[in-house]
Amino acid sequence: MSYAIQTNLTVDQQYQGLLERAMISTVTTLSCCVFLCINGTMLFTLRSKLVFCETSRYILLCNLLFADTVQLVQSQVLYLLAAYHIKLTYLVCGVLIMLATLTNVISPLTLVVMSLERYVAVCYPLRHATIITIRNTGLAICVVWTFSSLNVLVRIVLLLFFLFENLQSLQMNDFCSNLALLLGSLSDLYDKAYTCFLFISATVAITSSYIGVLVAARSASTDKASARKTRSTLLLHLVQLGLSLSSALFNPILISLSRIVTRIVFMRIYNVFYVCVIMFPRCLSSLIYGLRDQTIRPVLMYHMCCGLKLLRRS
Repeated sequence: MSYAIQTNLTVDQQYQGLLERAMISTVTTLSCCVFLCINGTMLFTLRSKLVFCETSRYILLCNLLFADTVQLVQSQVLYLLAAYHIKLTYLVCGVLIMLATLTNVISPLTLVVMSLERYVAVCYPLRHATIITIRNTGLAICVVWTFSSLNVLVRIVLLLFFLFENLQSLQMNDFCSNLALLLGSLSDLYDKAYTCFLFISATVAITSSYIGVLVAARSASTDKASARKTRSTLLLHLVQLGLSLSSALFNPILISLSRIVTRIVFMRIYNVFYVCVIMFPRCLSSLIYGLRDQTIRPVLMYHMCCGLKLLRRS
């Protein structure tokens, strides 16, 4: 009798857990679709006008948005795979994780280039048009993608040092994640060292640009309004960098929490962290630039409203 009651309780708990997973995954997927619509509209806006295609900061913003959008799609795919306990092979998981690693590195590097562009605009306004050209901007983007690709290549080489023959099967025992592919101590050490180097370097570069703008703002020849707006932009870049760093610390924090709380509480914390730390920062660039930039805002609002203003006027 007690065994039957215990079995029924277990079945009920499993059903409730499955129902909760289905509800939460539906909410996160709908939220992801909203963010993707916003990012997609912003990307379309940046390609709809010639001024956006011929201005360096908008080209850099487009690169940042593209990387964030790809990262958002890839993160949601991994989230759904984990939520429904779908296990992949190491090969398929490796492709997904390396794609995520590529786009994840592009975001902070692009923020650095955008900060340097704003620094040159304020501190060297007469040379800005000479230094920040379309050609140099394209070259900077190529350097960013090359540097990110080299990081992925190094990680692949480190994985090759791990003897896959020691595995009983190429089928993964757990869900696909970045930590699941840190199969050797060397890969783990490189991951931590590279993450620290990347974010320390990016923080120093953006902070230095901010200090340079502060110093330049005291000069009588500097446009005070432009310097004030640039300071605000650089501070926002630091916030974006901090959010990117928080996403890099996402897995270590969850590992620590998994040792303290129960599995049900852990999954609920995981869902909150995922929305706040992974999803929302990927849409932050669209919200920041779409609402602050006087050139982008009217075009973006037109596309977001699907031309309702013109229909009402007519």
